[in-house]
Amino acid sequence: MPLQIVRNDITKMRVDAIVNAANETLLGGSGVDGAIHQAAGPELMAECRTLHGCKTGQAKITKGYRLPAKFVIHTVGPVWEGGSYGERDLLASAYRSSLELALEHRCETVAFPLISSGVFGYPKDQALKVAVDTIGDFLLQHDMTVYLVIFDKAAYTIGGKLFSDIAAYIDDRYVEEHTDSDVEQRRRRFRILASAPMPEAESAPAATPSSLNEALEMVDESFSQMLLRKIDEAGLTDAECYKRANVDRRLFSKIRSDIHYKPSKPTAMAFCCRFRVALGGGPGDAPEGGICLLPCQ
Repeated sequence: MPLQIVRNDITKMRVDAIVNAANETLLGGSGVDGAIHQAAGPELMAECRTLHGCKTGQAKITKGYRLPAKFVIHTVGPVWEGGSYGERDLLASAYRSSLELALEHRCETVAFPLISSGVFGYPKDQALKVAVDTIGDFLLQHDMTVYLVIFDKAAYTIGGKLFSDIAAYIDDRYVEEHTDSDVEQRRRRFRILASAPMPEAESAPAATPSSLNEALEMVDESFSQMLLRKIDEAGLTDAECYKRANVDRRLFSKIRSDIHYKPSKPTAMAFCCRFRVALGGGPGDAPEGGICLLPCQ
């Protein structure tokens, strides 16, 4: 998937570039900044001295030296001062600037820490939403795999709640407060109802499928046929579809080329959830421009 949340040590990520949550001097610090400099060796500090600092919300790039990554992108996030001093815009700018720099250097894989969520004091839940929103918007326009690397257990737990049943589920306008249980969320969002229209009153009610496979077997089209038809009806390009669904391009190509392809549950849910569609919803549940992969009663 283009964006994945992982719990790991960012200095051990084998990617084209890792992002360093630096301060404006670019001369090292604590937390992620200190760990990256320690792992990269003194050559990184020597190159950073030639950069003459970096303003908040911007980014600069160096070699990775002793790190597994080829590059280190140094960006400066805002210090949290209550949220009324443009912190969100500056944080979003830090992510965008880093992504644009990675694109300029032809990076295909990039790993970010949760910028500003450490000693800079940005609340972890809000920092995670800014990261997901900004990276998600960028990936709608560009092919890149991005890892959001969260070492802190509390932040990773927040990430798990945000993405619920799908490990890297991305919603570019996430606003709900997830206070109910995962079971209730899945039942509300992913409920599958019968696809057949209700006949006259004397006929028996349509059966409700008990699984995704049963639901797919009840329709005339294959998953691949239905997906492609819905993409056309929504006026989307293939790239817009798989990026919004946070599905890897190679997997999408496989689905497109194999008319008999049977998706896993997470893959089917990824397409549906990305377009904010309740699988078993009634008429009008799908918003304008959205797509639904299962027919609704």
